[in-house]
Amino acid sequence: MHRPVSPLLHDYKPTAAKSSRKSKALLWFAVGLGIPLVGIAMISIVDTPRATPATTTPGMTAMAGAEVAAADLVAEPVIYTGTPLVLALEPEYETLTLTIRSGDTLDQLFRQHKLSIGHLATIARLDEAGKQFRRIKPGDVFEITHDDGQLVSMYSSLNLTSALKVDRQESGFTAEIIDRPIEVRKRLAYGVIDSSLFESAADAGLSDKLIMNIAGIFAWDVDFVLDIRTGDDYYVQWEEIWQDGAFVTDGEIIAAEFNNNGSTHRAIRFVDDTGRTDYFTPDGHSVRKAFIRAPVNFTRISSNFNPKRRHPILNSIRAHRGVDYAAPRGTPIMAAGDGKVIFRGVKNGYGNAVILQHGGNITTLYAHMSKYAAKARIGQRVRQGQTIGYVGATGLATANHLHYEYRLNGVHRNPRTVKLPQADPISEEYRERFFTTAAPILEELERFKNTQLATVAFLED
Repeated sequence: MHRPVSPLLHDYKPTAAKSSRKSKALLWFAVGLGIPLVGIAMISIVDTPRATPATTTPGMTAMAGAEVAAADLVAEPVIYTGTPLVLALEPEYETLTLTIRSGDTLDQLFRQHKLSIGHLATIARLDEAGKQFRRIKPGDVFEITHDDGQLVSMYSSLNLTSALKVDRQESGFTAEIIDRPIEVRKRLAYGVIDSSLFESAADAGLSDKLIMNIAGIFAWDVDFVLDIRTGDDYYVQWEEIWQDGAFVTDGEIIAAEFNNNGSTHRAIRFVDDTGRTDYFTPDGHSVRKAFIRAPVNFTRISSNFNPKRRHPILNSIRAHRGVDYAAPRGTPIMAAGDGKVIFRGVKNGYGNAVILQHGGNITTLYAHMSKYAAKARIGQRVRQGQTIGYVGATGLATANHLHYEYRLNGVHRNPRTVKLPQADPISEEYRERFFTTAAPILEELERFKNTQLATVAFLED
């Protein structure tokens, strides 16, 4: 028996078929273009407002049912049952640090750690890498990344601002010198001496390096062993070197002031076009003198300049025409000024001695050395501060010390009190630039001084 086809079924089935095709299309779309887009599409469909008719007819009911069915089919979550997506992970490599010690070679270290010698040979043929390999020295550090002995990368710091970087590419290894950016920060400090510069500066937070630099800058005007008085104070501005957010080291002193026994000494750093650094007073005179007072880092003066001193070994009155600086055996002895070596050898009671000829008909003598510096040979020119020998007790000496003499026109003068000739002032070509750069530095130092003095006055009140 043929029954009439229901309008509802007639309308519903084609709609359901269309919805099925739509679902398949969405499934393909999700696989091809990504599940996130399907999520957005579903949200859009679900949130679409639906009209609710006030009255319904069988035809309208069929349409509404088709709309609901279609909406329900589309809103159902699509479950992907195909091959899962797998994200590629970065390969894990081993890293190790090779530190060069005396007698080491990279070849030995590579063999010891079972690293590829073939890769090392290939890298050594690269210009930048080969050049650095020929210069390796004890203390150099190489950071190696490898995959079961096969090199992936190599890194070695050359200095504070550059490093060697080697990487393995598909085409082979590459080597380059890369920059290591640094940050320079300025610091200021103030200190008052109670017993010594070293104790005071340490209390002010200054490193040993900065303390030695301060003493070196003012060494021509202040004897930091004998001239220091309680209440002497100082101000210093210096650079700190930072890298990758971490403190690395103290840099150069920018400016400093030292107030010693009523006298004020100021020094400002200046770098000329050749890169040479020197310190000058605010009016452009060099803080250096042509000679330094004490040519050795000593612990005490064991005997002063004394024309009527009784000799400790000969036990007779014998003029002591120099100053004896007690210091440990092997302490470096410096040239007091620029000059030329005119004598080196054994000289009577002086033992091993060196004599330097300077300008202005000045000579200096250094006696009782344990040994000479290799470069201090007769006829050799030396620079102020250059090591010419080492403290000892050769000749007529009872203990390790340096006997130092200063002669002008052949006449002995007291090295501790003789007026020393000035070093050359800043050259004319740099004077204007020096004054321009020095002015703001001095202003900043003065502001810092006033702040510190005000703080001290407040605390005292």
